[in-house]
Amino acid sequence: MIFSILGVLLSVVYLVLAVAIHEFAHAATADRLGDPTARAAGRLTLNPFAHIDPVGTIVLPLSLMLLSGGSFAFGWGKPTPYDEYNLQSPRRDVGLISVAGPISNLFLASIVALAIHYLPYSFSLFLIPFVVVNISLAVFNLIPVGPLDGQKILFALLPRDLAYEFQTIMNKYGTLILILLIFPIFGSSPVMAILDPAIRFLIHLLLP
Repeated sequence: MIFSILGVLLSVVYLVLAVAIHEFAHAATADRLGDPTARAAGRLTLNPFAHIDPVGTIVLPLSLMLLSGGSFAFGWGKPTPYDEYNLQSPRRDVGLISVAGPISNLFLASIVALAIHYLPYSFSLFLIPFVVVNISLAVFNLIPVGPLDGQKILFALLPRDLAYEFQTIMNKYGTLILILLIFPIFGSSPVMAILDPAIRFLIHLLLP
């Protein structure tokens, strides 16, 4: 029981770090594309405290992991601000800013997974959850519903007229759709049923 609780707490710590890297990637990309909004807001930093949303990054994930025995969690960081008027090509650049978050988590997961191959097994046990957390955060954020990154990425990829119709729908119903996807039905979350195969594939691809 003690080890189970420690594992949950460790996963939450890893989630906080993964969220910080994720949001920093958004801020750094926006800054590189000419928008200083995130820098001015103090978000161009790897300091986790700048990116933590108390409810979304700590309370909710910790509660869900404890209730599910560590098998399910959902969380978010404080959204990184950006101003489309500072971007040269707003629709494209917002897509680039958005995709930077999941890419940063997948990149970090790959680097740590590579290190695990060369580390003693006893030490690797503590790093494997970090890889899993980063993969899960990246894949989850690619869901194309608001306010997740996937919605903005899809908005950038769709033809202009269809993109704005899609954005209108997401602005009205995106959060509701996301809640319905997250809410457990018959003991399991619909979103995990959708994402679990992709998450498992990437875990088996990266980890020994």
